This record gives sequence, C-alpha cells and structure tokens, in this order.
Amino acid sequence: MFDGAAFLSYFDNGFLFGGVLVTLGLTVASMIGGIVLGTAVAMARGAGRVPSAIARGYVWVFRGTPLLVQLVIIYTGLPQLGIKFGVLASALLTLTLNEAAYLSEIIRSGFSGVERGQGDAARALGLSRWRTIRLVTAPQAFRIIIPPLGNSVNGLLKATSITSVISMEELMRRSQMIMQIKFEVLEVYCVAAVWYLLLTTLWGFAQAALERRFGRGYAVAESRAKAAGAPRPITASAANRPATGPSV
Repeated sequence: MFDGAAFLSYFDNGFLFGGVLVTLGLTVASMIGGIVLGTAVAMARGAGRVPSAIARGYVWVFRGTPLLVQLVIIYTGLPQLGIKFGVLASALLTLTLNEAAYLSEIIRSGFSGVERGQGDAARALGLSRWRTIRLVTAPQAFRIIIPPLGNSVNGLLKATSITSVISMEELMRRSQMIMQIKFEVLEVYCVAAVWYLLLTTLWGFAQAALERRFGRGYAVAESRAKAAGAPRPITASAANRPATGPSV
C-alpha cells in the first residue's frame, strides 16, 4: 500500500537531493560539450568531401544506436582496447557524444534556414566572413535553433538516468540505492518522477523566456537599435535597396 508519509519524507532526503544536483551537473556539462562538438560537426558538413563524410558517419553512428549501448561500449568495451574511463568520465563522454550528433543537425538546419541573401548582402557591405556569421546569420539561426535546442535539453535531462547502469550516482541511481534499503519502491520512484517533472518544468519556463527574448521579429530589433543609436540589423532587402543619394 502506498505510504504517503514516506513519500513526502523523501523530499527532505539530502542523499536523494544530492542525486538531483548530480543530474543537473551531468545535463549542463553534457549540453555545453554537445553544443561545442555539435557546432564543429555541423561546420565539418560544409568543409569539404572528407570532413563531410567523417561528420556524416559520426552522426549516422550515434543517432542510429541506443544511448545505453554507447554507454556500455565506452565504459566496458574500450578498456579491452587499453582505453579506460572512470564512471563520471564515461557518463559525460557518452552523453556529450550522443547529444552532439543530434545538436549538429539542429545547428545545421538553423543556419540552413537563414536566407542565402542575408550573407550575400553582408558581404556586399564589406563584412568579413566572421562578422557576417556573428552579426547576421548566427542571430537569425539562433531564433530557429531555440525550440529544438530546448527539447534536446529536456530529453538530455531525463537521459542522464541511463548512466545509473554504470553506477553513476545521479537521481535514479540514488533512488535505487534507497529502495534497496527501505523497500519502498513506489514511493521512491514517485519522488524521483516528481523531481524530473519539476526540473523539466523549470527548464520549460527558461526556454519560454529565451524564446521571448531572442525569438522576436526584426521590427522590434530595429526599433530598439534605432532608439539606442546602434546600426540596424542587416537584411537582404536593406542591402538591395537602391541608393537615394544624388546621381553623378
């Protein structure tokens, strides 16, 4: 029978809360690593035939195999080849590699969604390639990337529970350890579910704030830039607009 008092008592359990912090740490570290590596993989897709083939193969492997299989291979398979990682390193490496494969496609699709004329207009105005990316294409691509990126964070937060199979003491593993002592399976699992639900809900609010902040149209951006005395965002239509100065 479900014990409501025991269920509520586990929310004040420091050992279980420590697992929540570990879960958050795994999520943040893996997401940062995934964004960095995913960006590199996305750039490699357009850097030539050989880099593109390597990037495609990487994405194919890590998107086409289960995360659990990847984790077991890295933790127990690589040591047979003389490459050994600890529990934490194996968990972070697996989550990062897996997440980067998905994020690379999200990042690539975001930049592909920016009209080609935007870059052409920036180059016509004399901007370097780096400034074109930083000032023109990247801000527009980021608006496209935010929603799927937010979903990836949500999924990664829950995927960290898989690392419990290699004894990574995150939320799920610590829940299992408590159950082995208290034998209150349903109560502990429900508490873990509530923690995951709370974390994903908080991230949902953060994602909504990011979308409100960075997902606005050019009208708002131009009005704010004009009020601040900053240059307006470069668009293809602005760059192709004929000059209004006196003719010679």
